[in-house]
Amino acid sequence: MATPAPVAGKVGRYRWRVCAMLLAATTINYIDRQVLGVLAPFLQDEIGWSEIEYGYIVTAFQAAYAIGLLCAGAVIDRFGTRIGYALAIGIWSLAAMGHALAASVIGFIIARFALGLGEAGNFPAAVKTVAEWFPKRERALAVGIFNAGSNIGAIAAPLIVPVVAAAWGWQAAFLCTGVLSAIWLALWLTRYRPPEQQPRLSAAELAHIRSDPPESTVKVPWLQLLRHRQAWSFVAAKFITDPVWWLFLFWLGKFLASEYGLSLATIGPPMIVVYLMADVGSIAGGWLAGRFMRLGWSLNRARKAAMLVCALCVAPVVLVTQVDNLWLAVGLIGLAMAGHQGWSANVFTLPSDMFPRQAVASVVGIGGFAGAVGGMAMSLFAGAQLQATGSYGTIFLIAGSAYVVALLVVHLLAPRLDPARFELPRAHGS
Repeated sequence: MATPAPVAGKVGRYRWRVCAMLLAATTINYIDRQVLGVLAPFLQDEIGWSEIEYGYIVTAFQAAYAIGLLCAGAVIDRFGTRIGYALAIGIWSLAAMGHALAASVIGFIIARFALGLGEAGNFPAAVKTVAEWFPKRERALAVGIFNAGSNIGAIAAPLIVPVVAAAWGWQAAFLCTGVLSAIWLALWLTRYRPPEQQPRLSAAELAHIRSDPPESTVKVPWLQLLRHRQAWSFVAAKFITDPVWWLFLFWLGKFLASEYGLSLATIGPPMIVVYLMADVGSIAGGWLAGRFMRLGWSLNRARKAAMLVCALCVAPVVLVTQVDNLWLAVGLIGLAMAGHQGWSANVFTLPSDMFPRQAVASVVGIGGFAGAVGGMAMSLFAGAQLQATGSYGTIFLIAGSAYVVALLVVHLLAPRLDPARFELPRAHGS
């Protein structure tokens, strides 16, 4: 697949402002999500949940996230990114603040379930927005940039949460993101429009955004997507590797506290280093694929080469249970998380590589559902494994090998990343 030639002349940068808004939303999303991960080792003492019960709390979020993704992708494809994104952030922000009312395992399960339903809208909306605003050769970088918000949020949480919790109690930590959400929502609703409707966008930049070959405008029924191997390649990649991210997100604080004796006052710096490394990986992974394409590589070769590099960065995490030094462990975990985020920057771009823009959010939603189901299985397995053995060895062995396996499956299902072909008639009146 040849890389399209860039548009001649000076091109504006308004699309990168849109990307900055996606970065901000994803940051807020992960601050909300990560508050529990930071407080988990200490809430476990206060609330009194077991390892298995904590697994249930995490699984409740993932179950709702899976359900929400199935619905969110279709809703966003139907109503568009402007309205769909606004609904998502409104729901998840209210749910995040609702954690302050929880006082038992059941209370946290209910709060996490509501949070998962709302947060499910973030990535389908963001990836679809990228597909609307960027040509294919820039999409992995744009995805990598907004996906870096997951790490910024995860960095901000251990910086903010312990301070807020120590000063005003753990309930206040769940309430502190409401203002950020309200500001973002107001900016999104007042400033965001699709490219063709955005008066601040220059003609040259619009031509640059639309410089790829024309895409099919056929309206694709949701279930029709699953007839294509290209969709299953994305679904498989998410199912196999998303559980590793969920593992890091919800068990990293508990791992560092149990293995290295960290307290609420000392757990922040190691987690910040890990997520800073993940931030670098997110942007570097997206940049790498674009760099390969600028060297003349096909989209297929460039995308998969970048994914292989990222997969190899994760593999050494299998050694983390064998090291005694905290910062060596942090380095191995940080490298793995950098690899995952670089991998995600490319995997999230696969739907827009192979499907028309109007189907992207639905494909992302289906794949996200599969990833959340895989994450649920990992959470239940991790909780049972730790309850029975207290060892993370098998858990990290699975994490380190998942990405090479996933890349092999992607290549078997989509050997050339060819666009999916649809021969359906337009819906009446469309």
